[in-house]
Amino acid sequence: MYRLCKGARTKYDLDHMLDELLTALPNTALKTIAAKRGESLFRQGQRTYGFFRVISGGVTLQRMTETGDILVIHRAAQGDYFVEASVFSDAYHCDAVCMSDSKVTCYDRSTILDLMRAGSDFSMRFAQHLATQVQQYRAHSEILAIRSAKHRVLVAVQAGYHQGAVTELAGRINLTHEACYRALTDLCGEGKLQRVGRGRYVLSERTDGR
Repeated sequence: MYRLCKGARTKYDLDHMLDELLTALPNTALKTIAAKRGESLFRQGQRTYGFFRVISGGVTLQRMTETGDILVIHRAAQGDYFVEASVFSDAYHCDAVCMSDSKVTCYDRSTILDLMRAGSDFSMRFAQHLATQVQQYRAHSEILAIRSAKHRVLVAVQAGYHQGAVTELAGRINLTHEACYRALTDLCGEGKLQRVGRGRYVLSERTDGR
């Protein structure tokens, strides 16, 4: 079982490390993109031009399976970076579709690669970021593997996932917002969570993480 804010702390450290690293980029390497709900930032197989951070809104990374079903790989919420590893690939391996009207920052792939080839500590720190990200994705996969919606929601709150709207939390852990609301209500009834405002829930002081 995850302890309170373990995931939040990891995510903060991960994003803060990359924030500091990207201060080395010239302004010409940054581009703000505005897209409407349902629009794609890129498609699977498209030539890679950079990685991104969500300024507002949200972006779903998804692939089409051989049976025609859509497989959601990741949901990037406000403040999240995504597809950083794509700088090492000539083509994107998924689609990036906006879940709502969104703004993102794009970080130019060519500039990132030039900095890595320059032999500075940029390449080491960027590699460290990617390694930490792998650990984060593994922890996220463990949360998504929890079959009980109620248990999944509790662990997600413990991991610091609930920083915004309930619908955002539901999307991050692959639940419908109805199932997420029901789980939150049940957990409050059991004394494991407390509702502290509209759409805001925190762990009860009686919840010991087990």
